[in-house]
Amino acid sequence: MSPKHRNSHPVFRPDLRNVWRLFDRTFGQRAAWVRRGFSTQWHQSDGHRAFFSPRRWWQSPKARPPRGWRILALVVSGLMVVLLPTHIAIPATARPNLPLVALNGEEASESIEPAQNPPELLQQGKNFYQNGQFAQAASAWEQAAQTYGARQQIEWQAQALNHLSLAYQHLGELTRARDAIATSLELIGSLSKIDPINDALLAQALNTRGRLELTSGQTEEALESWKQAQAAYDRASDETGILGSQLGQAQALQALGQYRQARSLLEQINDRLQSQPDSLLKANGLRSLGIALQTIGDPVYSKQVLEQSWAISDRLDAPAETGATLLSIGNIAKDFRQYDVALRYYQQAISLSPETLIQVQAQLNQLRIWVELCQSSQSLCSREEIPALAGDIQSRLMNLAPGRGAIYARVNFANSSIDLQNAGAIAIEPQEIASSLARAISEAQQLGDRRAEAYAQAYLGKLYARNGQIEIARTLTEQALQISQNIEAADITARAAGQLGGILKEQGNIPGAKAAYQSAFDILQTLRGDLVTINPDVQFEFKESIEPIYRELASLLLRPGATQEDLKQAREVMEALQLAQLDNFFGDSCLETQPVGIDAIDPEAAVIYPIILSDRLETVWSLPDGTFSHHATPLTAPEVEGILQQLYSSLYPVYPRDERLRLSEQVYDWLIRPAEADFERNGIKTLVFVPDGFLRNLPISVLYDGRQYVMEKYGVALSPGLQLFPEGLGQERRKALAVGLTEARQGFNPLPGVNAEMQEIASEVDSTQILLDGEFTSDRFETILASQSFPIVHMATHGQFSSNPEETFLLTWNDRIGVQDFNRIFENSRFGISDPIELLVMSACQTAAGDNRATLGLAGFALRSGARSTLASLWSVSDVATSDLMREFYNQLTASDRSVTKAEALRQAQLTLLRDPLHEHPYFWSAFVLVGNWL
Repeated sequence: MSPKHRNSHPVFRPDLRNVWRLFDRTFGQRAAWVRRGFSTQWHQSDGHRAFFSPRRWWQSPKARPPRGWRILALVVSGLMVVLLPTHIAIPATARPNLPLVALNGEEASESIEPAQNPPELLQQGKNFYQNGQFAQAASAWEQAAQTYGARQQIEWQAQALNHLSLAYQHLGELTRARDAIATSLELIGSLSKIDPINDALLAQALNTRGRLELTSGQTEEALESWKQAQAAYDRASDETGILGSQLGQAQALQALGQYRQARSLLEQINDRLQSQPDSLLKANGLRSLGIALQTIGDPVYSKQVLEQSWAISDRLDAPAETGATLLSIGNIAKDFRQYDVALRYYQQAISLSPETLIQVQAQLNQLRIWVELCQSSQSLCSREEIPALAGDIQSRLMNLAPGRGAIYARVNFANSSIDLQNAGAIAIEPQEIASSLARAISEAQQLGDRRAEAYAQAYLGKLYARNGQIEIARTLTEQALQISQNIEAADITARAAGQLGGILKEQGNIPGAKAAYQSAFDILQTLRGDLVTINPDVQFEFKESIEPIYRELASLLLRPGATQEDLKQAREVMEALQLAQLDNFFGDSCLETQPVGIDAIDPEAAVIYPIILSDRLETVWSLPDGTFSHHATPLTAPEVEGILQQLYSSLYPVYPRDERLRLSEQVYDWLIRPAEADFERNGIKTLVFVPDGFLRNLPISVLYDGRQYVMEKYGVALSPGLQLFPEGLGQERRKALAVGLTEARQGFNPLPGVNAEMQEIASEVDSTQILLDGEFTSDRFETILASQSFPIVHMATHGQFSSNPEETFLLTWNDRIGVQDFNRIFENSRFGISDPIELLVMSACQTAAGDNRATLGLAGFALRSGARSTLASLWSVSDVATSDLMREFYNQLTASDRSVTKAEALRQAQLTLLRDPLHEHPYFWSAFVLVGNWL
């Protein structure tokens, strides 16, 4: 089946017109052209010449890049995106005897030819480095450094040591890397002559030191090194070197959580590049910048920059550069789940690029799209196209020169082949897959690339584990773990430790499994900031590689006989998972939080943690006195998710009432009934849920005990976790900013009831300022919030919550406000410049259809705004019901004769609708949920 016929499947968003409008607005004219099928010429009206030319790329003049730009290429290589899926699986029924590869590393078999001329050694090293043969590069540069040292050629010795440090960094030899760059800097410092050449040499060494410091977790030191590098490049008048050091600074700022400064610096880099004349140098610089922007989670800006690079390389008739850029643009389209578009970008990259590695990477990404489609639905699998594509990849893999890129490509192909085999889309013998991984390990050993060896060996261990050969799997995994620990490759260590935990658990070694998972968890906590960006060597796929480590550790902690300490730790693990999921959602780790004990917040509230595990549903509850309890329901994760989705569907009015109540009571029995006695004994009035899985999309207030709904007994609030609980819970003066749309805008239906909703707020809240329709623009909204303090911000407008930040937005008259925009719009209140927002209300919003993690978008809006509390609707309810609920909510909240918590105000408002015969159905009142501070 051709991809263009798949738009009706849930893997694509339901309203394809809106999808393409969003994509075209984001990706511009060329995206529309790609959708038309990559015709070989633009329309004449576009004013462009033919896009593709028969002229060969090597026929175009190519100037030798200046030294500063060559160093820039090394700096930005740490930002490059290599899409390497990490999940690997094999059918449980397929258990052949797989060949066991040699487990002992070998010395690099490819020797360095003796060279009397040290510059030849430098060039040899560069050639090896560019091919991913880092051990050979190190050997050449070691010889060059020794020769230059013997000849007292200090400048050249310093440069060789600088290159050597880079090679050592790739090999994970961080101690040797530190020694090499420290010696390089000492040599440069000993030079008595200060001139632009020596300044450029110093800047290059400082760039390398910055990269090493960032790798070692010394982020502030890295930032300072790159600032010093920029100053040296300034003295040397090296424009391209300045850009490279600024890219490093942007990466360090992002790692420090200073995202606005990072973006501002990246925009400065873009401005500098724009001032340069068109050249391949400029095209490559823009591509590096675009990849950096994609890495830090700004795909729209990234696409704009990549488009510019594409246009320049097109005009210069440089297919090699164009092919690499098209690959990067395809990756963004893939992130948007625009698979049709991504496939075409990849195909054109394959057609244009003369580089086999680029061709293979594009084909592997095409194959990964087929994996995702086949895993979504068997009807999407093309059993005609996939085998042919796999055959082409195998042929190209045979022709790849040895190097890290080739090794990762083999692992990538093995990974996708196993997934496609599981989906019944392709038939590759497990022995063949194992042989491919064994070859990858052998190549890594021959190259002396310990990092690549550990990576490939961990995957082969996973393959053996899936194949039931546990002892061999354990041996391979332990060896991969030992290698990664020796070279300080924390990301691979976390993966291998988690994999070892699963193997030990299967062998019945529970203490060993718990220790292995704990080790993996601890490493993930230290790597938190790095997990949200794409590692240039190993790309973690969060759902398949990170999340299981948290869940498996929680599962072991919650076994029968768990102690209070075990329960407390399990709670902490799941809260860490919530935080990691939000980091993954945002594409950054901006949420710096401190744990807050429940007894310090509300002595009448209990916190409930439902945890969906592979073999059971665990419910952990925490009481104000600090004690924990738990209850297990023996259902598999798919069974739990299935029932939750049935309950969600039952909330529509046409669903049979008895069936809805039955499902609602069943979930009540899982989550609340086991704790009822504890709640009654402790006088609990509010239940705070930290939901997991599909429970995030489900309004807890609809749970039914057989006689009444839970919200008839308790106030209900949601929280991403107590670690994220906002500080400063004091009462604020009542002043509101109410904004909304009544007219149809941007393809969305009118909301005529919003006008009445605005008036209700104005009647209940003093000093209410209203922006309606044409007055509610993004700029006006931002300007008012920047100049005034509003404890209450009420937004009555269309919006959507999604697990994809790019599909999470609120509608204004002239634009959309994305979740990332909330950082800027609400920065005064978040940074304490103005009073904090006590309550953010978002009515008329809805969760994205078919998105199991859609309310991450809701949490995203809540957290990015800095609001202490957020009230939002999970689906758009009728104008009358919304107006009635909001009127009662504000009436309860602002009553001067009593103090009412936000959770209680919402409960009373929902009770008002429940008692109204026209709105008694849960569809009308349960859509509204309170997130964050319930007081």
